[in-house]
Amino acid sequence: MIQTRRGLLLIAALTLALALIVMFPARVAYQWVALDGVDASGIQGTAWRGRAAALSVSGVYLADVRWRLRPLYLLTGKMRYHLQGSPVSGFVESDLGIGIGGGVTLSNLAASLPLNLFAKTLNVTGLQGEASLRFDRIRLRDGLPTVAEGTVTVNNLVAPRLSREPIGGYQAEFFTKDDGVSATVEDTDGVIDLAGSLQIKADRSYQFLGKVIANPSAPASLLRQLEYLGSADDRGQRELRLEGTL
Repeated sequence: MIQTRRGLLLIAALTLALALIVMFPARVAYQWVALDGVDASGIQGTAWRGRAAALSVSGVYLADVRWRLRPLYLLTGKMRYHLQGSPVSGFVESDLGIGIGGGVTLSNLAASLPLNLFAKTLNVTGLQGEASLRFDRIRLRDGLPTVAEGTVTVNNLVAPRLSREPIGGYQAEFFTKDDGVSATVEDTDGVIDLAGSLQIKADRSYQFLGKVIANPSAPASLLRQLEYLGSADDRGQRELRLEGTL
């Protein structure tokens, strides 16, 4: 009898907890767990399923953001959602996990985004192009990636520090190291042959170091711009260095 009563009480408690989650207003939940660097407006629905008219994450703006809770993960003590959003053009779709202390994990991330969304975050004025993202996992703390495993492919890149004309496509493979997130970067169909590495450190600084050489199809304006990078080595390559803070 005692065991039966305990079992009934446990079922009742779980049912009540589930009901609270299902019916809990999303706008109230957002106020309770609001994260640094995340701003939302036009919040509707519940913590279980809802939408926001606009969402800004570390300066990256999305519209018509929708979420739904994946309830099976509650059995593991974790909150995980399926998330969809629309940038100015393209799409974002991912599973979102919220950890104790405010950490955020994105898994199974697929996105197509205009690069100008990241111009302010990366402090690269005039950045343009299209980016395709495929990540198994990204972990963020205070908007800073501390874990990243995936690929970013960029097409029709415009980087004004090099050229105001499109300079083609490039790809970055991200991985996690003890001192932060790193990536190898290379060209795919760019007018510049590029091989380099990107490092994002825990102090929010980033550094890109690479070697570049223009292809015969490169515009004359780009050739002149490359001369400002310094003297070429015996292979005709010049060093490209970009640094900043996220």
